[in-house]
Parts: sequence; structure tokens; C-alpha cells
Amino acid sequence: MEKLAASTEPQGPRPVLGRESVQCRMECCDVPAETLYDVLHDIEYRKKWDSNVIETFDIARLTVNADVGYYSWRCPKPLKNRDVITLRSWLPMGADYIIMNYSVKHPKYPPRKDLVRAVSIQTGYLIQSTGPKSCVITYLAQVDPKGSLPKWVVNKSSQFLAPKAMKKMYKACLKYPEWKQKHLPHFKPWLHPEQSPLPSLALSELSVQHADSLENIDESAVAESREERMGGAGGEGSDDDTSLT
Repeated sequence: MEKLAASTEPQGPRPVLGRESVQCRMECCDVPAETLYDVLHDIEYRKKWDSNVIETFDIARLTVNADVGYYSWRCPKPLKNRDVITLRSWLPMGADYIIMNYSVKHPKYPPRKDLVRAVSIQTGYLIQSTGPKSCVITYLAQVDPKGSLPKWVVNKSSQFLAPKAMKKMYKACLKYPEWKQKHLPHFKPWLHPEQSPLPSLALSELSVQHADSLENIDESAVAESREERMGGAGGEGSDDDTSLT
């Protein structure tokens, strides 16, 4: 069972240009904190449960608890899809865990013509154990989607898409132990850094991705598609979790 609370703090008037802040908090009464932590890290499993993902992969490691990765995702139709390159770091704190990321520029992964390069100003998860088989997760995202977005997108992201994504994550956590037993059960480089196959990368090869160095895309006049209004795919994803096997 999960209990969910969500809030949004969009910055700016009507069509949102610039930062958007979304925060969600979820109580997981039957998911241990360590399982949720594993689910957030396991990139192969994310491809199973995250129906918004187009492509995601790790690029390189910086330290035993920091890496650089790529993530692209579907936006509500008919908006253009987005992608991001982030530096991610993580830290176990006893029975609690924290994961944070922010956007960086990598010389081998410039912005693509078929996607809009967004900026994660600061995004993170705080997982707090509340018992042997329960936890609370708080998700905070401060993101610049690069461009003017219609008000319906902002409202949908905060009131519907973010909470729905959290619920999908919760369902994925329930199925993760069984799935992991069939897919390299002992491979967890986020817990055992000696297992990481990623090449090393010096921090000097990266630079912070500033939003003002990227092109703004004006999509403020884009109308919501009929498929989106009917609650279909294209950024929301299906509730069907039969792929989590």
C-alpha cells in the first residue's frame, strides 16, 4: 500500500518559460528502503517499468559513488521529447539513502536534433526507512525544460504525471526482488563499486550545463492531443505492468 502527496511550484506566468519545481512524497508500507534504492539505481530494470523512457544508459564513473548518464523521455503529445546528461551521486546513510543529480555537458554527447536538451538544475530522491519493510520517499525536481510550455503541460506534469510515475515506481518495487533473482542477482555496482564495468572519467572533462547556453523551444501554443485528453500513452504510459517479469 502506498500513500502519495504531491505539490508543484512552477516559476513564472502562464506559459512556463524556465524553471519548474515538482515535489512528491510517497509512503510505502510494504517496500523496504533498500529495495527502493536498488530500483532507482538498476538501469536495466528501469527500462522495464519506466514507460516514459526512450533510451537510458550509464556513460562513465567519476568516483565510487558518482557517475554520468544519459536519459531521454517521452513528453505529452504533441510536444517534442526531451533528453538530459546528468552527473549523479548517491550516499547510503545508515538505513536511509540519498540520490542527487544535475546536468552536465559531455563532449561526446552534444544535443541531438531530434530531441530538446533539457536541464536538471537539481533533482533528487531521499529515501527514509520507517521499518524493516516500509519507507518514505521524497522526490524533488528542479528542471528547465528549455522553452515555453503550455499551461496544460505544467498542470498535467505536477498533478498527474509525477504522482503516476511514483505509483508505477511503487508497483515496480513490489516486483523487483523476483525480477532481480532472474537477472544477475548479485550485480549491484551501486552497492559494490568493484563490479562497475564503466570507464573512469575525470571531472575536468565535464562542465556544468547552463540553461542559457541551450536553444529555447516555444511550444506555448501547442494544444493537448485527443490521445492525451483521453488518458492514453505518450508521456503517461500504461498501467499495465505485465512487462515486469
